[in-house]
Amino acid sequence: MITLPRTAHVLEQVRLLAMFRLAEGWTQQEVAEFLDISTRSVRRWRRRFRDEGEAGLAPQPGRGRPTKLTAGQVEQILAWLDRSACAFGFPTERWTAPRVALLVAQTFDVHLHPRYLSDWLRRHGVTPQMPQRQPRERDEALIEAWVAHQWPRIKKRSATCTERSALPTRAASCSRR
Repeated sequence: MITLPRTAHVLEQVRLLAMFRLAEGWTQQEVAEFLDISTRSVRRWRRRFRDEGEAGLAPQPGRGRPTKLTAGQVEQILAWLDRSACAFGFPTERWTAPRVALLVAQTFDVHLHPRYLSDWLRRHGVTPQMPQRQPRERDEALIEAWVAHQWPRIKKRSATCTERSALPTRAASCSRR
């Protein structure tokens, strides 16, 4: 069975398909099993379709508080995160929810709590990334030379052991490379 995302458009198409199947003579139980929904939903959709027509099957507006940010503002915020935090006057490269909240408040005069903003960023595909710490004195060429020349000299040599002796008092014979 193919599972479709439960978007408003897909759900409207499912409701219309249910009404089409009922018009073909399917029972409510058959439609419910075919669409993997409850018979109660089929009855409810049928009643709304009978009372209001296709408009009764249209998606309902979202419930809850309206969003504080427009779609354009959301895109702009996500574009900020592709750039360095230093470009916005912060002392380090790391983006944090309080920093994003501060920029949103300064730019759009919309106040978002940093705790909420962490969840909001995660829902938009942004996860916290810790930059790789690297000492200032690190010299890659010197490290590579040490690994190539010094490390083999001081590395413990591996031993290859033959099978153990059948006698418990005798140790296994090992040879070093």
